[in-house]
Amino acid sequence: MSGGGGGGCSIVWFRRDLRVEDNPALTAGVRAGAVVAVFIWAPEEEGQYYPGRVSRWWLKQSLAFLDSSLRNLGAPLITKRSTDSVSTLLEVVKSTGATQLFFNHLYDPLSLIRDHRAKEVLTSHGIAVRSFNADLLYEPWDVNDAHGQPFTTFSAFWERCLSMPYDPEAPLLPPKRIIPGDISRCPCDTLVFEDEFEKASNALLARAWSPGWNNADKALTAFINGPLIEYSRNRRKADSATTSFLSPHLHFGEVSVKKVFHLVRIRQVLWANEGNKAGEESVNLFLKSIGLREYSRYISFNHPYSHERPLLGHLKFFPWVVNEGYFKAWRQGRTGYPLVDAGMRELWATGWLHDRIRVVVSSFFVKVLQLPWRWGMKYFWDALLDADLESDALGWQYISGTLPDGREFDRIDNPQFEGYKFDPNGEYVRRWLPELARLPTEWIHHPWNAPESVLQAAGIELGSNYPLPIVGIDTAKARLQEALSQMWQQEAASRAAIENGTEEGLGDSSESAPYTFPQDIQMEENLEPVRNNPPSAPRRYEDQMVPSITSSLLRIEEEETSSDLRNSAADSRAEVPINVNVQQNARVTLNPGAAVLQSPHSNARLQQNNGATELRITAEDSTAESSSSGRRERDGGVVPVWSPPTSSFSEQFVGDENGIGTSSSYLQRHPQTHEILNWRRLPQTG
Repeated sequence: MSGGGGGGCSIVWFRRDLRVEDNPALTAGVRAGAVVAVFIWAPEEEGQYYPGRVSRWWLKQSLAFLDSSLRNLGAPLITKRSTDSVSTLLEVVKSTGATQLFFNHLYDPLSLIRDHRAKEVLTSHGIAVRSFNADLLYEPWDVNDAHGQPFTTFSAFWERCLSMPYDPEAPLLPPKRIIPGDISRCPCDTLVFEDEFEKASNALLARAWSPGWNNADKALTAFINGPLIEYSRNRRKADSATTSFLSPHLHFGEVSVKKVFHLVRIRQVLWANEGNKAGEESVNLFLKSIGLREYSRYISFNHPYSHERPLLGHLKFFPWVVNEGYFKAWRQGRTGYPLVDAGMRELWATGWLHDRIRVVVSSFFVKVLQLPWRWGMKYFWDALLDADLESDALGWQYISGTLPDGREFDRIDNPQFEGYKFDPNGEYVRRWLPELARLPTEWIHHPWNAPESVLQAAGIELGSNYPLPIVGIDTAKARLQEALSQMWQQEAASRAAIENGTEEGLGDSSESAPYTFPQDIQMEENLEPVRNNPPSAPRRYEDQMVPSITSSLLRIEEEETSSDLRNSAADSRAEVPINVNVQQNARVTLNPGAAVLQSPHSNARLQQNNGATELRITAEDSTAESSSSGRRERDGGVVPVWSPPTSSFSEQFVGDENGIGTSSSYLQRHPQTHEILNWRRLPQTG
């Protein structure tokens, strides 16, 4: 197919920005002339974070919708199958005669490295490369404290975002028409996202979900005109549709976070003028969930190993329980705790969980079973429609107590009490655990306490058609205290060894051989080779800042360009680690009576507060074309170093029942733990 643009056209590289509305890269391409729209499917580049089955189903539908929209505007979507996105981009450039590349920013570590390499390689071939903010309200490097340093707590970060001297940019309109570039020598590749078995498993997803950017707009409108006004009152209800259901749309960039922010704020102003206090409160809580999604990208950018290692140094000594029997029972929804099991079975069946239930199942995973949090995070990645590396990492670190403002690590929430809080009538449990459907509400969340006559009348035989609790709560509390004691002893020994200069062999998990995931969820890993950087080109402000992967403790002021990071930084630059390693001093148990049962269900849990889980439910993509804001223009910028210095935090945490930012008596009792892990002392290649 040949269009009107031939030589000198621009490539617009779509990734997780699958929309034509409020897409600054697409807008820039259309303004520049003829456009070749490209999507490259290279999942092997993601290493162990190869997209899961339901996530691939969503991507398939969303790409089809995007292609239809682009064709209606005048240009098709060129799809390519690759194992090296940058090489494929170069091939497309050569086959189309393109002279420019436009794309929108991503903030996970693998994408930062890939995008930086794309700028280096294409710039060295004479291609102009520009990138834009389409995923956030504000770029991570624009939000700093009074000393120019990144924030280390969510409350301070979000307060700064809300008090920025300029508002997030208004969303862009879709183009009226696209002039197509010459693609006669650039054929599409057929992309295969699911095999025949997966197609059968995915058949039911289409009944509940409608991917695509236009459907995302409909979902946003329905939420603003419906559940939003009662969000503050109803958001805890697990048995009804009380959340926005926008998170998968946001992850794939089908709707812009800026559009969500602006439309919700407009509604808040209207309710404020009407004196509707409940509506104003609902908007504030919903916007906080947007802030949590922003914070997840902020943490990932400033601490690129947050998906693999705890941000608080002492927790690298925690002796996790390595028990595949526990892990299997949790995934299958056979733990003996109804709310946990119902959540896990819903996740397996639908690829979705209410934010409260995500908190419940992940907290049970970390606090009661004491399984390595990265196992749970990886399973969420494989099973969720809205699997999102940055949000998942923040949520699991929060639940695990590895953030400065995370949940107290010595706190265990009883699933029985959580059940009556989030599912007071037991309808959610009955829907997903049909074997408990006839059990009276009085006993629905703790059937082990029900009289034998009640169990018989409900057709329940504990230990047979429904398991007994896999671990008693009192036992879990005692075991957690013992593990914390071991952790403090290890940390004290490590500190003493550091002071004495004899720090080897003390159980620092960062230096240990990694624990592999259980075999049934293991995935291959492909490490990206170290690359040399070509000479740098003049910097454009709209280009993405990239953390320099060095061992230096100094923050470097550099000019950011299309082919950034100077040769001096490249010499010491390490690869982004993609291997998963759980800590060395883990406890291996023999599955004492753990019911390893037959149902194929699975899930993971993020603690009881909105914080961890609303990361996803209200996650949104934003599209501010950074280049259009003269107020933010500058000659240079602070480029975060990927090995930040150790810093301490003594601030008190403000109590807030909504998650991150809550008061943390645990950390206050242990002030030495207010220490961000020093990445310089970790092996940066994993």
